[in-house]
Amino acid sequence: MHFMKNIRNIVLTISLLAFLSVPAFAQTKTASVDMKKLFNGYWKTKSAQTLLEKSKADLRKDLKDMADNLEKSQADYKQLLEQANDPAISAGERDKRKLAIADKSKEINNSKVAFEQYQRQAESNLAEKSQRMSGNLVADIQKFVADKAKAGNYTLVLNSAATEVVVYSDPGADLTDSVLKQLNEGAPIDVTKPAGGMPFNISTNLP
Repeated sequence: MHFMKNIRNIVLTISLLAFLSVPAFAQTKTASVDMKKLFNGYWKTKSAQTLLEKSKADLRKDLKDMADNLEKSQADYKQLLEQANDPAISAGERDKRKLAIADKSKEINNSKVAFEQYQRQAESNLAEKSQRMSGNLVADIQKFVADKAKAGNYTLVLNSAATEVVVYSDPGADLTDSVLKQLNEGAPIDVTKPAGGMPFNISTNLP
């Protein structure tokens, strides 16, 4: 499942706009950040991944329960067919069982439709939830980067993860580690451990 289709290099885009508004005679102080590293290393990203994994596990359980119920209904349907063909039963009883077979067949068809609809809707909701979380995380990181840039009097911050945009970046002007340190200050989880959840994807390239 692919997430974050519409997330682009926000820091680079806004920074370029800010750069264009700076008078030509003003001195440009440039820095860079690795947005992918910030995104993946942020403790809130790891927490969000854990929450998404729980939602995914709950969905798998619900789908399994529905599939088990459908399988049971199909087994009951097969048993009814066998009983209806039993020559030992009366014609009246055979007719009753044929009606039960028709009802069971309708129930199975409805269950199949409900299963498919639930699966599609649940997966769509999960994808939307992931996209919404990712957008909030990017906006959160962007604010930290902007605050860091203002504090250091930087007029332009480039995303070093967008390799085709950044040809050269002075390692001394890279704010990634210092921003990541601020992002994870007071984190309630151990950020050195992998989240083990559903991964996010963040685009680092401009169209």
